[in-house]
Amino acid sequence: MPKKSTKNTVAHPIKLGDFITDRRNHFILSLLLMLTAILMMTAFVSYYRTWQADQSIITEIADKSVKAQNALGKMGAQISNFFIYKGFGVAAVILPFLLFLLGLYIFLKVRLIKLMKPVFLGLLLMVWVSLLFGFLNFENPIFAGVVGYESNSFLNSYIGKIGVIAVLFTVLITFLIIQFGWSPETVMNLVPKKSIKETDPLEDNEEIAAITKEKDEPKLEVYTHKEAIIADKQNATFDFEVGSDEAPNVDDFDDDEFSDEELEIVLKKEPEEQVEENLSDRLLKDFGEFDPKLELSQYKFPSLEMLKEYNESIAVNPEELQKNKDKIVETLKNYNIGISHIKATVGPTVTLYEIIPQAGVRISKIKNLEDDIALSLSALGIRIIAPIPGKGTIGIEVPNSNPTMVSMRSVIASQKFQTAEMDLPIALGKTISNETFVFDLAKMPHLLMAGATGQGKSVGLNAVMASLIYKKHPAEVKFVLIDPKKVELTLYNQIERHYLAKLPDTEEAIITDTHKVINTLNSLCLEMDDRYDLLKNAMVRDIKEYNRKFKDRKLNPENGHRFLPYIVLIIDEFADLIMTAGKEVETPIARLAQLARAIGIHLIVATQRPSVNVITGIIKANFPARIAFRVTSKIDSRTILDSQGADQLIGRGDMLFSGRNELIRLQCAFIDTPEIEKITDYIGSQRAYPSAYLLPEFFGEESGPALDFDPEDRDQLFEEAAYIIVRSQQGSASLLQRKMKLGYNRAGRLIDQLEAAGIVGAFEGSKARQVLISDEISLKQLLNNERNNLG
Repeated sequence: MPKKSTKNTVAHPIKLGDFITDRRNHFILSLLLMLTAILMMTAFVSYYRTWQADQSIITEIADKSVKAQNALGKMGAQISNFFIYKGFGVAAVILPFLLFLLGLYIFLKVRLIKLMKPVFLGLLLMVWVSLLFGFLNFENPIFAGVVGYESNSFLNSYIGKIGVIAVLFTVLITFLIIQFGWSPETVMNLVPKKSIKETDPLEDNEEIAAITKEKDEPKLEVYTHKEAIIADKQNATFDFEVGSDEAPNVDDFDDDEFSDEELEIVLKKEPEEQVEENLSDRLLKDFGEFDPKLELSQYKFPSLEMLKEYNESIAVNPEELQKNKDKIVETLKNYNIGISHIKATVGPTVTLYEIIPQAGVRISKIKNLEDDIALSLSALGIRIIAPIPGKGTIGIEVPNSNPTMVSMRSVIASQKFQTAEMDLPIALGKTISNETFVFDLAKMPHLLMAGATGQGKSVGLNAVMASLIYKKHPAEVKFVLIDPKKVELTLYNQIERHYLAKLPDTEEAIITDTHKVINTLNSLCLEMDDRYDLLKNAMVRDIKEYNRKFKDRKLNPENGHRFLPYIVLIIDEFADLIMTAGKEVETPIARLAQLARAIGIHLIVATQRPSVNVITGIIKANFPARIAFRVTSKIDSRTILDSQGADQLIGRGDMLFSGRNELIRLQCAFIDTPEIEKITDYIGSQRAYPSAYLLPEFFGEESGPALDFDPEDRDQLFEEAAYIIVRSQQGSASLLQRKMKLGYNRAGRLIDQLEAAGIVGAFEGSKARQVLISDEISLKQLLNNERNNLG
């Protein structure tokens, strides 16, 4: 007897976004709209015959003894009286047509923006016809309606009959220009012209044939303008996307627009292999390059006013500078180290003293005096740079007694950030020389961030995201957010349908569950493989070249090509994932770090435990860019930076940035929670995409219930795996991978087969599966029974 599932079914509330985007709701709405339009038209047509009989009962609509003559009864008479008699008269019949068209557009999944032109023209025509009948002053009141008569009376009293005629004529011409695309040349062509027969090179077809035969050129075919369009339809396929709308359809060309009497043109037959390339050139010329931002063309970036402004003027205290200078010189002099020159550079939180020692002084001797100098200055966070790269000096960094706040507003507003020509610009903070530090994440290409609790990691992550949000459109970058602590990144839920990416059929875009983290990382690996296939087919090397080619309309969307946004994966607490999932997390991250740069997937991994069992050699090797906030020991500093120094930082956003073989001390820009809320609320209030950016669906070993496997189709290692699981009393695929040296997929299949055989239980989140067989004797008996049943 099959076991009943013990899992509780949780009823999740229906989200408004899901309700709006549900295709079934679209279908129901379209049917209702079209049915309403048909009923309204029926009532209008009936009203023209029965309006006089029903006119007297309009006010007695609640009286059940009164019957209307309208085909739709009293409701039809009431609606018709409102739109026709009190409204626009005969022209009101345009309303049901527009309503039916709206339902049809929703049914056919046509973008509603395409409905704007017919709706505008329909309403314009309705008002014009009503005004025209009012001007003609028909005796029957239902021709013009109250709107037509009152509008005509109003205009007559102000501009007279001639003015009314001018208004009617102007509106008519406007309608024709918008509907039929009339131009001044079109109007001029309506005037009859004498046919000019002087030296028309195309007039004598026999002469052209003779010339082409003598020169042995490809055959020239002569078409009229109308025939040329028809021939072009047969030789080309308009299958390239224009903006965010559907690809242009050549059937939209109206053959009747071109008369046979128009000037003939000569078209040279092109080889079929050149048609698509030439078509791409024509589309690029006619429509311009593809704009990925078109779907959210009205999107507005958050303003600088949403960020707090602080007083960031650095107060230079000459007495403090002179005092520190004297103490440094005195301390070095006590150890017989002479100084020939000393210079101070004041930064937001740290002052750099550059010294040039006298000849013959060993640099290592000064380096070893770090603690002595810190003691003499009575300061925390003294750091000696011996020597400063690119300079013939030794640097001594001393914290300021009154540090200056570095705000996110100041670095975002800086000219260096605003004019940055980078793919993924990030304004991280300011250097010791008070210059804004901006780097390109796309060139790093991944970032490792570490620091003790409360030293500024979360603020650093927010600064990274704020930089990209202030610089990049939602069509250009997407974030995959992993937050095991469940509280650090929740503010970004507001911008899910603008900037976030997630797995299909998941409710929350910000991932907190370990199992979902594993699936998401593997899904990103699938996305990476898909993108590499697209690059291969497009014959380009990286995402920048690919998107450039796609924008130039040289890649066919029907072949799977699409615009590729950058994807930034942010993990807030990596140590927790390593503890709970281990290799299942480390392997896909290492694969992404090794391969994902070229296709625009970049990783930012943060942890408060920069130990070697968390930041392994594989991780470090693929994260050349690293940020270290204050850590508790020199070992942790060497783990994250491969050098000491992070243990001597003063905290509160003081950090070291390592990239391209240089170590830079920065003060991280500060962005507070209320500022993030303002930004996300502002973005969330704007028009968004129907859903978050969907990653490929990944089915892991524990993505659903176990399958009912045929015992004869079991893996050859099934029994060996069963004994390993029973002996260890731990049901997990990672155990089989380690013990049997198997790949991920095969170990996952074995777990599914063990579940189907009743040896292990169902998936239980991040915990290992329950082992249902207590000892090897029971397992042997179970396997023997299965063999007997098969025999």
